Amino acid sequence: MSHKSYRTLAVLFFILFVSIAAKAQTTDTSKYILQNDTEVAKEETGTHNGGGKTIGFNFFSNAKNLKTAFRKRILKPGSSIGYHLQKEDEIYYVISGKGTMQMNGKTFAVKPGDAILTRPGSSHGITPDPGNNLTILIVYEKK
Repeated sequence: MSHKSYRTLAVLFFILFVSIAAKAQTTDTSKYILQNDTEVAKEETGTHNGGGKTIGFNFFSNAKNLKTAFRKRILKPGSSIGYHLQKEDEIYYVISGKGTMQMNGKTFAVKPGDAILTRPGSSHGITPDPGNNLTILIVYEKK
């Protein structure tokens, strides 16, 4: 095979590769993104100075133009999401475990199936009960 033939073949492979990559990009990420816990799990301290050990799951963090944050957090015993001022609507949904939520100076128990809407200007924090993990989903609009 001549040098010119190798170069032509290389160019054709490059064009094929680029077209397959472009199609994969269009097909996969412009229409949907599938992520699993194992891909995004990250050990972290409790947010808002909550301390302790948690596992955070920040889904779709690299999705272009996504205006919604969708997160899951497992709060281990001794951790919390620290008491803080809320700047946007935020929803907490308890998946498993039991805990305590502080909201504007009031304290109440939370359990699986509870959904809590925190509004701008409110203050809140959440802590798992001793001896159990508290798993929550957190959804809010990104600014």
